[in-house]
Amino acid sequence: MPRPIGIHDVAKKAGVAASSVSRVISGHPNVSPEMKERVLTAAAALGYEPNILAQGLRRGSTQTIGLVVPDISNPLFSELVFHAENTLNAAGYALLIANSQGVPGSDITHIKLLRQRVDGFLLSLSDETDAQTASALKELDKPFVLLDRDIAKTKYSSVLWDHGSGIKAAATHLADLGHRRIAMIDGNPRVHPTRARSLALQTAFEDRPEVHLAKYDGAFTPDHGERTTDFLLGGENAPTAIIAGSVQILIGVLRCLRRRKLRVPDDLSLVTIDHAPMLEFIDPPLATIDRDCGDFGRAAAQLLLDRLEGRTTRKRPLPVNFDPKSSCAPPMDKARSA
Repeated sequence: MPRPIGIHDVAKKAGVAASSVSRVISGHPNVSPEMKERVLTAAAALGYEPNILAQGLRRGSTQTIGLVVPDISNPLFSELVFHAENTLNAAGYALLIANSQGVPGSDITHIKLLRQRVDGFLLSLSDETDAQTASALKELDKPFVLLDRDIAKTKYSSVLWDHGSGIKAAATHLADLGHRRIAMIDGNPRVHPTRARSLALQTAFEDRPEVHLAKYDGAFTPDHGERTTDFLLGGENAPTAIIAGSVQILIGVLRCLRRRKLRVPDDLSLVTIDHAPMLEFIDPPLATIDRDCGDFGRAAAQLLLDRLEGRTTRKRPLPVNFDPKSSCAPPMDKARSA
């Protein structure tokens, strides 16, 4: 392969010192117009491309942000990243994305690999309780913002959704319809969203002991959704309503319902968390605990930009709403007695 063109090649063609080429390329103010024209003409003729990363490291800034997520195939993260990147681009920053596949060790690996290449991080950690991850964050010498993660006994900057209000609103709606056996199938119990929902549900029906609400944590995957739904519907006291903790879990729930030839909401009421493009084709429309990914992505990016400029904003809460639709109805025994 041909050798890359360097500043010495440009200097030779322009008939100037390599230091002069370096001053022109870096935008040094003490360069004459004639020198600048000579160097740029030679660089264009040779097809020279400056090493932006090396220049950034010399300046102490790369104008690049690292983003680590557990599953980029998740529509939630895809939309969040889209809006965060737009905000960062407008401020002159590029985005490098790493996918940890839900493995805490991969979080740490990506942080270490990107540390010298970025000015800051947006981090959606796979496990908030992992001791090695906590140690890596303490040693991290770059500003970072946690994405819907809340590590105990720390004051790290983070953007957090108010999961408790959304899940309480959905559960109360189902109970008001007459449901007394409600199940929630949720994901990773070692991250903030799952823990916040569990905490909210523990207190949701303290004054309504007739309502039984069971929560099944596991993974944000279709397999977990399908297996858990199968288990629940095969029991003697099967739930009359299910809340799916993510779009991926919802896919598994729907697979099981189709296989069992069960209809929503005639046989089972169903609530999901988050909108996704595919949901508009599902009939009846699904009741949704809704989070605005656009607002979240923009807020996270802006919080990191504030950190890069020396401001010390810590936590930014964002609301979670519940949109009741026709996928929820009174359970069959209640409907018959009405």
